[in-house]
Amino acid sequence: MNVITVEIPQQSYDVAIAPHGLAHLGTWMQPLNLGKKVLLVSNPMIFRRYGETILAALSAAGFQVASCILPAGERYKTLASIQKIYDAAIAQRLERSSTLVTLGGGVVGDMAGFAAATWLRGINFIQVPTSLLAMVDASIGGKTGVNHPHGKNLIGAFHQPRLVLIDPQVLGTLPPREFRAGMAEVIKYGVIWDADLFEQLEAAKRLDQQRYMSEDLLQTILTRSCQAKAHVVSQDEKEAGLRAILNYGHTIGHAVESLTGYRAINHGEGVAIGMVAAGQIAVELGLWDRASAERQRLLLEKTGLPTQLPIGLETEAILETLQTDKKVKSGKVRFVLPTKIGAATVTDQADDLVIRKVLSDVVSRSL
Repeated sequence: MNVITVEIPQQSYDVAIAPHGLAHLGTWMQPLNLGKKVLLVSNPMIFRRYGETILAALSAAGFQVASCILPAGERYKTLASIQKIYDAAIAQRLERSSTLVTLGGGVVGDMAGFAAATWLRGINFIQVPTSLLAMVDASIGGKTGVNHPHGKNLIGAFHQPRLVLIDPQVLGTLPPREFRAGMAEVIKYGVIWDADLFEQLEAAKRLDQQRYMSEDLLQTILTRSCQAKAHVVSQDEKEAGLRAILNYGHTIGHAVESLTGYRAINHGEGVAIGMVAAGQIAVELGLWDRASAERQRLLLEKTGLPTQLPIGLETEAILETLQTDKKVKSGKVRFVLPTKIGAATVTDQADDLVIRKVLSDVVSRSL
């Protein structure tokens, strides 16, 4: 078991990587001085698989638990789903001392976190991520929100969890495609922050499915990714500076997700495509060398992630969508660009000409 602390001025919290931890969630929650009322938010598939274990663990610890089950999928990450959580909060008569527990992937975590941030102007919430992507990224750092028809995560708030409980055992039932999606975020940490992690991933024989991965490598992936996220968030909670580097690959990645209706391309796949694009933009601007960009592409491909735009996706549509990105400042799109393996910078110097060149000449076919 590993415990990583996210040092936030208002209230620090732990990220606990605890095998078989789901059955002991109530024990983890007891020292946090939470109210007795708990609302568990999940989706149908995850709740069927793990809901009984969580409900039993919370009840055994003396919590009064109700549940709210939302449809699975990015396309349901809307204000309409938040309304369902609010309705359940009213039915459960949640108070300011009450707690929302999120059980699921990044979509459920983002929505329940936003509901917790806004219900009674902010109540406790706890993240129990069940996907690799949520474990290494979405559950840590307090970013919560929902999508708008014109862009991803345009509606949201910063609201830190009281605890993040990661049980690696649940990854054994994660579909391979979802595992690969999470690996995109892991590779991201290697590119922008942790060169040693990047090299360990390069040395692995296979990364496309968990069953081909050693327990030691999986533990390294979880621990070092969570450490990277915790370190960055501790220095910059609300993305005033350093934290922006965590958006590597997300600028074009979010545009691809949005333009494909959150169906054809999942978040991790969009990030992988966005990383290839951002890497090549960095090469075009003279910030990164082609050899490192090639190493990144090969690692993404070894993981089974896409490195090319979906067929039929128009460059002009991507450029237009980029203008609604949260990172636009004074009309300029800001990109996170690598400068070497293990380091990155944020710049607004990539003009439309450079972006067009990359999208049309590079991302749409092999480098």
